[in-house]
Amino acid sequence: MSQSQQLLIDRDLSVRRGDEMAARRSLQAQVTRLERELAQIVAEGFPHISPPQAHYLGGRPSAYALSSGAAANGPRLLSLEQLEQLRDHLAGALQDMRRRAQARLEHERRAHELLRCMKLEPGRYKFVRLPVSDLGQGNCGVWEVRPRFGLIGMLAGWWQVKLSSGCPLPRGSRAPRGPTHRTPPRAAVPPA
Repeated sequence: MSQSQQLLIDRDLSVRRGDEMAARRSLQAQVTRLERELAQIVAEGFPHISPPQAHYLGGRPSAYALSSGAAANGPRLLSLEQLEQLRDHLAGALQDMRRRAQARLEHERRAHELLRCMKLEPGRYKFVRLPVSDLGQGNCGVWEVRPRFGLIGMLAGWWQVKLSSGCPLPRGSRAPRGPTHRTPPRAAVPPA
């Protein structure tokens, strides 16, 4: 083989390596962007939108599942094909998360509209309960339409919208029942 042919082969090999490195960088940047968007959607929608499962994203394998197919354990680089599969899986999971986030926003919008209607005309929404979590405001509390003075208010048609007091008080650990074990009081020592 001549020296010029060897130079052409070496140059061709370096071009292929450069192309592969550029493709790998591009795919890694895309995967990073998709993972960041997924994390942002989950963080903004927590606890109503849960993250995808660790090993499967939308029913498809994640990077961990893709890389664990090899016999050797430990860190390794994904091939270009595996990076492309991971990017495609993350793009599908991101679309699914966006749909779930949009559905949650629509659910909260309908709940806010129901609360507004309940406040305007409580008599039309007798005994309707609307959890505060449906409004996206927390996990405790319920808006409820109740009669104003119990049975008298119900018969007279006096209805009001009330917000429950919120979360129940935390219950501490109870002391065991039975005789208490107290130390006897000390005898008072007279001053000298």
